[in-house]
Amino acid sequence: MPELPEAEVVAGQIRAALIGARLTDCWVGRKDIVREGFTSRSWYHEAVVQQVQRHGKSVAIRFVKEQAVRYVVAELGMTGLLLFPSAQIRHPQHVHVRMTFSGGRESEVRYWNPRRFGRLSLLDQEGLDQYVARRFGCDPLTVSLEDFYRLLKNRRGRLKPLLMHQQTVAGIGNIYANEILFRVGLHPNVRVSRLSSPKTERLYQVTREVLQEAIACGGSSVKDFFAPDGTEGRYKRHHLVYGKEGALCPNRCGQHIRRLKSERSSFYCPLCQRLI
Repeated sequence: MPELPEAEVVAGQIRAALIGARLTDCWVGRKDIVREGFTSRSWYHEAVVQQVQRHGKSVAIRFVKEQAVRYVVAELGMTGLLLFPSAQIRHPQHVHVRMTFSGGRESEVRYWNPRRFGRLSLLDQEGLDQYVARRFGCDPLTVSLEDFYRLLKNRRGRLKPLLMHQQTVAGIGNIYANEILFRVGLHPNVRVSRLSSPKTERLYQVTREVLQEAIACGGSSVKDFFAPDGTEGRYKRHHLVYGKEGALCPNRCGQHIRRLKSERSSFYCPLCQRLI
């Protein structure tokens, strides 16, 4: 599933290719792929791409037209991708939207989503603000340490589910939660209320480090993720524990990585990540 780093890579490539480009045509293959704003689609004809933003795991393309502003927001979902024509598509029948542009480095963006867990939303500014407010908590790349402290204060649940709760911390999924917790030395089931101030600060720092490293590597292509230009993310080569059940701990402590099965599998070292 694309997480924050993958969404940031997608936003960055579209931003570089299409700022200033004009939308000349938009084909929608299935009406139900548009969650909100389907009746407003004619407004986007001849609108110009002004900015591309990431919100959690979603990508918002900002259009301007006659001083009005609207957005196309793409949920990447479990298998949703935004792709340029150069990307090889294995199952083209799952391309549900094609946006054609003039004046950009790329001529088209395709929304490919075989499982259709994600959708597009066509929103004005108020709609985007409401979309972000109801779906996403703090952004781990921009939240301050003080706000991060306040976020975790008085929480009583388990840490890993909290990190993955999108209305609390936006953009972290199973892959990066596992990698972050291993680097910090925290068990996935540790209670948030047990975290000391130094551990909380370390968690804050490592979270940012892991996400930024993953962005620099183009994200993680574990199953279905490809950047818009069709390239795979290279960060999976740097995964220390995710998917490594049975492998020796990278810290060379002599233990093997275990898999804790729950709703989303956790990978951890029983020695380096003791449950306190």
